[in-house]
Amino acid sequence: MGGVFNEQIVKRKPTGMDFIKRVGLVLAVLVVAFFSFEYLGFFAPIVVMIAGFGAWFVMGFMKVEYEYAFTDGELDIDIIYNRSRRKRVFSARVGDIEVMAHVSDKMREAEFSGAAETHDYTSGDVGPDTYAFLINYKGKRTKIIMEPNDKMLKAMATVLTRRRLHVMM
Repeated sequence: MGGVFNEQIVKRKPTGMDFIKRVGLVLAVLVVAFFSFEYLGFFAPIVVMIAGFGAWFVMGFMKVEYEYAFTDGELDIDIIYNRSRRKRVFSARVGDIEVMAHVSDKMREAEFSGAAETHDYTSGDVGPDTYAFLINYKGKRTKIIMEPNDKMLKAMATVLTRRRLHVMM
């Protein structure tokens, strides 16, 4: 039996807060270096190297991509840090989606406001491909925001009915 498989990578755009975090980490390493050389003497280079490595490691978690994978009615969303560390953050049957619409769809605003949790797996910019859906996930009514391309939307539409999928044209 031939199955349906689509995948898509969405890179999260850096925010102003990401820049502030990076500057804060660099300043923290400089402060550690200053006090280490002032008070630790011989062990100072080791402490500075450990602080520098720690800052580099933490900065890697600020480079984020999301991978959407649609396979035979299942939607999986993984978060990828620094193009090397991957973690599954969402997995569910697309048929369980209550409603799916563009995030700026005013007609569905009341439905989406009833969500207990909201998870944003987008680049950070609301565009024509930014959609939200409601699903009962892990016992809670959850709003998931994602940016499926046309191919992914068409694949999901094969499982969702017109009553549940509201695509803006």
